[in-house]
Amino acid sequence: MLDERAKLLLKALIERYIADGQPVGSRTLSRASGLELSPATIRNVMADLEEMGLIISPHTSAGRVPTARGYRLFVDTMLTVDRSNLITPGLIHEQPQKVIANAANLLSNLSQFVGVVMVPRRSSVFKHIEFVRLSEQRFLVIIVSPEGDVQNRVIFTDVDYESSQLIEASNFLNHHYAGLTMEEVRTRLQTEVEQLQGEVASLMQAAVNVGSEVMSNHDQEDVVIAGERNLLSVSDFSSDMGNLRRAFDLFEQKTQILRLLDFSNQADGVRIYIGGESQTVPFEDLSVVSAPYELDGKVVGTLGVIGPTRMHYDKMIQIVDITSKLVSNALSHKR
Repeated sequence: MLDERAKLLLKALIERYIADGQPVGSRTLSRASGLELSPATIRNVMADLEEMGLIISPHTSAGRVPTARGYRLFVDTMLTVDRSNLITPGLIHEQPQKVIANAANLLSNLSQFVGVVMVPRRSSVFKHIEFVRLSEQRFLVIIVSPEGDVQNRVIFTDVDYESSQLIEASNFLNHHYAGLTMEEVRTRLQTEVEQLQGEVASLMQAAVNVGSEVMSNHDQEDVVIAGERNLLSVSDFSSDMGNLRRAFDLFEQKTQILRLLDFSNQADGVRIYIGGESQTVPFEDLSVVSAPYELDGKVVGTLGVIGPTRMHYDKMIQIVDITSKLVSNALSHKR
């Protein structure tokens, strides 16, 4: 356990290092901490902190820098977050895909690091279906999910349909089957379409077939990433091409990030992964600040900021926390 003096010195050292990125010496630490301690006393405390694995001395420098373990202790026990001083633009109530893309850009712009947002799992249930005639025997099927996600597909038919038949088909589907999956609709149609005209039944079968394809299509991005190039201006990465290359490999694969965000879905509020703590992002120089977002009170995804371990964690917590609330609000009011 650290005594109060050691905690104050560790806190001062980490805050100073985050601010300027330079190893912190005992003289600088004495001024930063505001404690009236002799340089010898400070050196002794720093030696104890180093022995505990909370700080290290890089190369031959006389100063010290925090380790991942030191950052963790700082974040868990010494960090205070003022959520009242961050001004963020709102997110417009648009289609879910646009909300997610805008949120990733917002996270990146506010943090000046990398913004990541896990895309909500697409529902296989439809809320509304509509037909639009494009030309002879060519129609547009518009399918709306309960989340407000709109998918369009063109279908070709053997016969041409009148506007009244298109309306009849969409009304029947919406009245009897809204809220079901396309597979459930397909099964029920096989036994229930006798009450409709044969031609309209054929149109609905074609629509359900293409609808099943649309709703189960997983070609969409599972994770939206914005601002990777911001890391080029971060000295922690720009001075080490190996670190930068590993970070960009991580963003290109996306699978590891998705796994981390998927795991963070279970969290209540903001979670922080520091410098290799997570096997999913096992890089000493990267930290992840994440939080889940909701749709009508149900967690449907996670978003966050990825940046260097030397980041202003208090500010990142604010950015991620507020953005998760903005996304939840934008998605839940899109009806």
